[in-house]
Amino acid sequence: MNQPKQQAEPKPKKPASDECCGGGSCCPCVWDEYREKLQQWRLSNNLQQA
Repeated sequence: MNQPKQQAEPKPKKPASDECCGGGSCCPCVWDEYREKLQQWRLSNNLQQA
């Protein structure tokens, strides 16, 4: 039987320049969330870290 192919999730988008305050005190920072989502995306798509 043919199984339907899973749709690849789109690559996470980098935060816009106005989404980060630049203060370094936000927990979690939008960049922390982006890096986590990007790593999960890479793992789910079998991509090595660049």
